[in-house]
Amino acid sequence: MDALARLAAEPALAAVLLDVDGTLAPVVADPSQARVPEATRAQLVLLAERYALVACVSGRTADVARAIVGVPQLTYVGEHGLELEPEAAVWAGRVRDFARGTGLPAEVKPSSAAFHYRTAADRDAARRELEDVAAAAEAEGLKTRWGRLVLEVLPPVEAHKGTAVRILLAARNLRRALYAGDDTTDLDAFAALDGLDVAVRVGVVTPESPPELAQRADVVLDSPEALAALLERL
Repeated sequence: MDALARLAAEPALAAVLLDVDGTLAPVVADPSQARVPEATRAQLVLLAERYALVACVSGRTADVARAIVGVPQLTYVGEHGLELEPEAAVWAGRVRDFARGTGLPAEVKPSSAAFHYRTAADRDAARRELEDVAAAAEAEGLKTRWGRLVLEVLPPVEAHKGTAVRILLAARNLRRALYAGDDTTDLDAFAALDGLDVAVRVGVVTPESPPELAQRADVVLDSPEALAALLERL
């Protein structure tokens, strides 16, 4: 609570960094239907007027994240930071060809692909099938990452939410930040706040979240609605 107060006391020196799905926007069965509630959008507009930086760091592309959030005043970084790494584009074709070659439904992005199994009739069976996909991807020199009921196939580039957070803060010479997230990929962003003058790690924790999220968080919440209430205090 003391760190939150210090962050809010001098917003011109601080950043508010936020995941989108499961953090700002409630998780829905069809990812294309995800939206940030109107009341949260209004709060984000107010924050953007006060803070040095308010940004969304998402697994979606920046354009899709911007549409889901619906607040153009914010900064958006997509694909877990891959959009900030030019080397990722070199691998884009190989990732795309691999995803299509699996014959499985995939969300194919410019530099990565996501295999969702939230709507699978048998999630355990779907997970086993995707474990084979992960092994095949790694055999081709690609990287894989598991999230909330999703497998991601990625280029072998050192890029994640942590690298994105560091780039965003360094570009503005900011040493105070809050980051909020709900999944495994957000742990990298939590780590990126280590060593700052003021750091607040907010975990939006559900039964699907990794145990490490609550362990690493300074503040633990149970829903996007609870996060929206916290943002009102900033």
